[in-house]
Amino acid sequence: MGRSNPPLRKQRQIFLWASGLSTAGSFAGLTAKGWVLMNGTSNPLVLALHFALLSLPTLLVSGPAGVVTDRHGCEKVLVWAQWGLLAGGSLGAIAIPISSGLNQALLLLLSTLVVGIASAYELTARNKYCSLLVDSPQELGAYLTSFSVVFNVGKLVGPPIGGWLVAFTGPSLALLLDASSYLLPIATVVWLLHPRRDQEKRSGHAMGTSLGAAWRGCGIPLRQALGFTALFCLVGFFHPGLAPYMAFKLVGASPQDLGLFTSILAAGSISGGLVLQRHSLWLSQRPGLLLGSCGLVTALGQLGLAIGGQPLWSLAMAFAIGAGTAVLLSGANLICQVGAPPQLRGRMAGLAQIAFLGGGGLSGLLAAGITMEWGLSWCCALLGTIGLGLAMAELWRHGKQKLVLAD
Repeated sequence: MGRSNPPLRKQRQIFLWASGLSTAGSFAGLTAKGWVLMNGTSNPLVLALHFALLSLPTLLVSGPAGVVTDRHGCEKVLVWAQWGLLAGGSLGAIAIPISSGLNQALLLLLSTLVVGIASAYELTARNKYCSLLVDSPQELGAYLTSFSVVFNVGKLVGPPIGGWLVAFTGPSLALLLDASSYLLPIATVVWLLHPRRDQEKRSGHAMGTSLGAAWRGCGIPLRQALGFTALFCLVGFFHPGLAPYMAFKLVGASPQDLGLFTSILAAGSISGGLVLQRHSLWLSQRPGLLLGSCGLVTALGQLGLAIGGQPLWSLAMAFAIGAGTAVLLSGANLICQVGAPPQLRGRMAGLAQIAFLGGGGLSGLLAAGITMEWGLSWCCALLGTIGLGLAMAELWRHGKQKLVLAD
């Protein structure tokens, strides 16, 4: 007789650890890229463009990614996307030794664009794939939030690794680590995991399986949650793109300072993710309260940065921003997954990506323009004030709304 498959609980742990280790390598590479671009240009617009190329492809790609996932199966799309991530990471790894100056910057930006396109497919497929690794629908929310915590642990340890590698060996090794880290989830999905493929519900190829049909069919509460997420991210999710510039202005100019600043953001993300994980069922039923509270914490953190002060104060505000934005993003994704029917979950993951990553990419460009014109403090003050108003309005209008979870 053949060897029996490991239980789903064990498979969930394997998938979490593989993804977390891959995330650590990816953020080491992103830190290295950000420092190279910052050191070479000192231009916040270039840094914002770097993040925009990572996030804005979601506006064009996440919709088709959700449709493809629902039609062809999440496991197949997940593996395709991971090979695309490997290709993008490899391009970044070879850019340093084979180029310099403007050509090097263009190759690094092209690498980020490839990773951004592949990431849109990977995240969309991964969200639906998670539902095949749980024994019952009631476990999905807790697993998705556990995934978010492990992801943010990778964000915590990756930037210091990237900063130290840049400082002591140069950026090439950090970018090589980024590229090689994608091999682990590929091997895990192909050879180690055996999800409940018979439980997956696909949508077919009819006209009613489009992204627009998912938007119309998901219900008013989910549309409201997605709308608020997109609008708030437009003014409140600019820190990933400007992190190297913010670290330079608020903490210091060394690669280690960038790693510290990014790690503090990630530490806030982990703390917020643990709170969401512990109360995932209760909070997922209250989308207005969850998302409005996250927006409030984020906006107050931005206003705190606008006040200015010692590096410790700036790091404390970065912690708050990390917590608020991480729970906003994972909370929006959680609400879309547990509140939508199974046959819509691929497309709902795509819509959630469009809301937070698309809005975040535009936010980085907007914040870069304001920063170049008036300075970082005025940027944080203006966008923080707008975000505060949006969050208070969401809590006032939808804070008591309850969501009926899908089976």
